[in-house]
Amino acid sequence: MSLADLTKLPGVTAEPVAVTQGYVFNHTMIRVKDLAVSLDFYTRVLGFVPVHRQDFAEAAFTIVYLVLRGDRSVIPDDDTERLAWALAQPGVLELTHNHGTENDANFAYHNGNSEPRGFGHLCVSVPDVKAACARFDSLGVPFQKRLEDGRMKHIAFIRDPDGYWIEILQPGRIDG
Repeated sequence: MSLADLTKLPGVTAEPVAVTQGYVFNHTMIRVKDLAVSLDFYTRVLGFVPVHRQDFAEAAFTIVYLVLRGDRSVIPDDDTERLAWALAQPGVLELTHNHGTENDANFAYHNGNSEPRGFGHLCVSVPDVKAACARFDSLGVPFQKRLEDGRMKHIAFIRDPDGYWIEILQPGRIDG
């Protein structure tokens, strides 16, 4: 389907209002049970870099913004500049940790994929999906869907420590 056809779908405004031209889809927030465990997963397994942390002691929660940037030299060193930079980037991940959840063995967040369904998944593009999946396997990362499962042989889904699904795909690869 062409871009022209997509902009003709019911409900689509074909020409966005000029004022929206500077808008950037900045971040998605997910709640995590144990911040240290989640930070280990997102930094060690997926290569994210934490770029801002803010603690809200009075409300008993912490947020950490993470980005996927191979070249860390583009990330400002000054905390104020780095926060402004982070809030202007596309595709930032915000982890929100409500203090104390890590100490409750029975606590779990809804991952959006059990009933009732809602939130579905995050997605990370990788240069080589087969190599990435082999690495995830060697690290003991749980899979929701392996490349060889189902009809869509070009994507996999892994799960983070809270059970959120993360789609893994290789841009341009749609074959099996």
